Amino acid sequence: MEEPSIFIPKPKVYHWPRIILRIAVLMIGTVVLVSIHLLFHMIERVLPRLYMTSIIASLWGRLGLFVCGIKLEVVGKHMKHGGALVANHSSWLDIFTFHSAARISFVSKSEIRSWPVIGFIARVTGTLFIERRPSLAKKHQSALLERLDRGDQLCFFPEGTSTDGRHVLEFKSTLFSVFHTPELIDHVWVQPSTATYFAPNGQAEDFFGWWGGMAFAPHILAVLAYSRGGRVRVTLHDPVKASDFGTRKELARYCETEVRAGFAKDLGVDVSEVLQR
Repeated sequence: MEEPSIFIPKPKVYHWPRIILRIAVLMIGTVVLVSIHLLFHMIERVLPRLYMTSIIASLWGRLGLFVCGIKLEVVGKHMKHGGALVANHSSWLDIFTFHSAARISFVSKSEIRSWPVIGFIARVTGTLFIERRPSLAKKHQSALLERLDRGDQLCFFPEGTSTDGRHVLEFKSTLFSVFHTPELIDHVWVQPSTATYFAPNGQAEDFFGWWGGMAFAPHILAVLAYSRGGRVRVTLHDPVKASDFGTRKELARYCETEVRAGFAKDLGVDVSEVLQR
């Protein structure tokens, strides 16, 4: 397997006006949309099925992709009922991408709640934070069931970490365990989803991938400077019921196979070439 590149191109002097303008647009747009989001969040406490907050989160995702110069293509349709959307994870850009492609809320590890800026945005956009402690399992199941009954679609990344954007890691079946409990199994639909990033002309194929020990700020600046002409395709595969699978491992394998097949199709390669273990 070819080693991913770790080179992050540095912005030139003439890129800085574009970078500053893009950051300003994103910041102003975020403040406006967050203000509107908070207003409708209070309204939805009384009218929980209004769904305006998910629409606003989707607008914010599209703003983020626009600012980053990335064109979005969506193949397939997202579920009309509550469930879990599971996908490959390539970059911090996935936050914008999946908010744009479907009306979702993320499921994330609790540590992100305290991260600067990202933690605040995650809380505002309805992220469900999970602590991996057995003593909290029942609490998390109740929260998930409430969100699913409300019709929410919850997005999570079973690889457990991001990649170079050219490979798919093995899905961790433990992340499916909460959906395969007696309390939830008959309520959960799962929709495998593939996100494939295509680099702008002149950049490495893994330009949008952010993984391992890559620094956050330099990658953001590189995207803002060089991403014009980049694309992302999100394929929403057919949803399945968790109860149709005997174990969480079978469900995880099925979703991994669907996601990997969509990824290989987008890249025009054999499925075996996109598997990274």
